[in-house]
Amino acid sequence: MKTRHIAPILLACLLGSAPMKAQNYDETKVPLYTLPDLLTAEDGTPVTTARQWKKQQRPHLLELLATHGYGHTPTQKTDVTHEVVYENKQALGGRATQQQVRFTFSGEGKTIQALLLVYYPNERKGKVPVFICYNFKGNHSTSTDENILYSPYFEQLPNRQDPILVRGNQTSRWSIPLIIERGYAVATMCYHDIYPDHKDGESQSVLTLFPKDTYGKPDSWQALGAWAWGSSRIADWIERQPWADKKKLAVMGHSRQGKAALWAGAQDERFQVVISNNSGCGGAALSRREFGETVAKINSSFPHWFCRNFSSYGKRVNDLPFDQHTLLAMMAPRHVYVASAKEDTWADPRGEFLATFQLGPVYELFGMKGLPSPIMPDIHRPVMTDAGYHIRAGKHDVTEYDWARYMDFCDKVFGR
Repeated sequence: MKTRHIAPILLACLLGSAPMKAQNYDETKVPLYTLPDLLTAEDGTPVTTARQWKKQQRPHLLELLATHGYGHTPTQKTDVTHEVVYENKQALGGRATQQQVRFTFSGEGKTIQALLLVYYPNERKGKVPVFICYNFKGNHSTSTDENILYSPYFEQLPNRQDPILVRGNQTSRWSIPLIIERGYAVATMCYHDIYPDHKDGESQSVLTLFPKDTYGKPDSWQALGAWAWGSSRIADWIERQPWADKKKLAVMGHSRQGKAALWAGAQDERFQVVISNNSGCGGAALSRREFGETVAKINSSFPHWFCRNFSSYGKRVNDLPFDQHTLLAMMAPRHVYVASAKEDTWADPRGEFLATFQLGPVYELFGMKGLPSPIMPDIHRPVMTDAGYHIRAGKHDVTEYDWARYMDFCDKVFGR
């Protein structure tokens, strides 16, 4: 594949020479790099039409992402049943209905359960758009509501006094009252229910519901692939609900789940808006910048996230046949929003912004507009065209400011 050089005069941050062995937080030491050109086909011919993109270039790039980064998701289906195990039609002081839905996945002689927590507004005109997202510490962490059941992964903890079982321990990340007030629904599931997030989690994960030849190979899916798959299974249920607008689904993820949300959006075109919050390396941040967390570091720390092929690029990141702008481009002609935090240098905010900016030429094939300038915006000055980006003050987290901007963007996309 041909590549396009990032002009140093345009992006003054790209100075320096050899990649740093230690973590780099100095913009003057970011190596010069060349990004794979999204609009040059494998045979060297230019991609100039939306049809070429959809029929030829996108499938080719998606295959590269699967083979060298995220692993191939099996095409086989698993059996899944759904049971509403709890419903409160007067949640949040009567403003919302809360449902808790047990998913039972079956395959290869075993079952795995996951619990979905849903809120949707009671006062609504017609069907409502839905945010689909994972939580990190169990459904009970999103609210102090005593009626929220423990997610299966946490329900099995032997010590019922474990601090992680304290209700509402991550309510600051879940602006559920604001989401309901703005006329949106939210559906969240604990990501550990799908693939426990540790190096030995595979044996308890949904991977084991599929034939053995679908995992364990260098290009097979691992945790990120499983979490992306799980988001699509949530969408399967959501789109059958009478209150949900299946044409207005948004998948949102923070940190490692921001990576998974992007991979889910790349594979599942039902997600009309794909939101990455502080996703960093392997998410929205350009790998070739080698700023903050690097490909080498992420594979060392989390060998179960990406396919095994990805680990071979730790010391030769410039040989990767894609960079993260490729992943973001998979959303075209749908909509993508990327968010950073000023103090989250580990996730490389500038790299997240630059990858988002690189979407422009692909969007233009569809008559859409990418980010208007390669100059990074100031904090709390969101940019919203057909793509969106903001950087806020603060650390690696999800805040009410982030949620408000995501709903502003979805309002624009959905014509609300």
